Amino acid sequence: MDKKTKRLIGLIGSLIVCLFGVYRLVVEVPAPENSLIIPIVFAITGLIGVIANVFELRKSYK
Repeated sequence: MDKKTKRLIGLIGSLIVCLFGVYRLVVEVPAPENSLIIPIVFAITGLIGVIANVFELRKSYK
C-alpha cells in the first residue's frame, strides 16, 4: 500500500469520526454536561484529522 492510499484511508476514517461526533451532538438531548464531552472530543479530533490528511494529500499530489 502506498502513502497516498494510507492517507486517503486516514482521511475517510477521520471524517467518519468527525461526523459521528457531530451527529451525537445534534441528536443527543443535553442532560448532564458530562455526556456532551465525548461527542465534542470526537468532533474536534476528527476535524483535526481531516484537515491534517487533506494537507498531506495535497502535498503528495504536487
